[in-house]
Amino acid sequence: MSKVTVFGAGAWGSTMAQVLSDAGNDVLLWGRSADVIAEINGAHTNTKYLSSHTLPKNIKATTDLKEAFDFSDTYVLAIPAQQLRTTLQEWKPYFSAESIIISTLKGIEISSQMRMTEVIEDVLGPHKIALITGPNLADELVLRQPAGAVAAAPTVELAESIRDLFRTPYYRVYTSIDVMGCELAGAIKSVIALAVGISIGMGFGENTQAMLITRGLNEVARLCAAHGSDPLSAAGLAGMGDLVASCGSPLSRNRTFGEVIGRTGSMEEARLQVAKTVEGVASAGAVVEIAHRVGVEVPVIEAVAEIVSEQLSPAAALQKLMEITTKAENFIR
Repeated sequence: MSKVTVFGAGAWGSTMAQVLSDAGNDVLLWGRSADVIAEINGAHTNTKYLSSHTLPKNIKATTDLKEAFDFSDTYVLAIPAQQLRTTLQEWKPYFSAESIIISTLKGIEISSQMRMTEVIEDVLGPHKIALITGPNLADELVLRQPAGAVAAAPTVELAESIRDLFRTPYYRVYTSIDVMGCELAGAIKSVIALAVGISIGMGFGENTQAMLITRGLNEVARLCAAHGSDPLSAAGLAGMGDLVASCGSPLSRNRTFGEVIGRTGSMEEARLQVAKTVEGVASAGAVVEIAHRVGVEVPVIEAVAEIVSEQLSPAAALQKLMEITTKAENFIR
């Protein structure tokens, strides 16, 4: 049995805590809300984020940051991506050289265009840093429905240790040493899911969705290749798998947010109706900047960025996208 601390007591952090507990680990869950933490410890529920679902009784929770860091040397981060840097700067004194840091965050930092593991290393310096990513909707995974994920790390040994930490009868974890490819794929899929949601909100059907998903996946693969990572990571659980779940499920925040934009044409209305963190909105512009730096064309991602920044209406962005001259189809061109 390993000791693991999960930071973030929202839907995803609580779900990760359950998976880790089911895998036989001793888990401590940290959160900011005293009410949420008291409910987890008392009733073993988190009704604010997970309705009436009952969490394993052996999961303990705390608001005490020192207690959370003292509990273990393995830390799972499940906090909003755009808050990562400032949060880690505040927490930096608590990390040690032995710390293993596992990111579950999917996004690109707006200010620096860094991936989440890059932000971690930028703030904390060299550590054992890994990520776990894939098609994992919290509302399904918390019900212990079968799911798959990828544990990505710079070394095979670290990736395998993360796999073993999370592996349960219902959670099938594969390994990868392509950290950049898996992380880029996980971040960009949120933007593509927004595009699909917008098309659904505009009243379009499966043909349009299939075009956006397929061409969006192509953009992910080309970005991976341009950065020296494996373009086939885009075809795995971190890319295609996550894309299918995020684009196909009404449980996906990014797709739902996009649907409201497509239906109303209003970012304000979308923010009112989807009062949760939507990483694709924050990441879209940053992904475009990353693509431009390496000379990769990403018309689907650009269309989303122009919509969420309110430069173009959904209808105008779609027209612009459809007027682009087509080329020979190739997975990484």
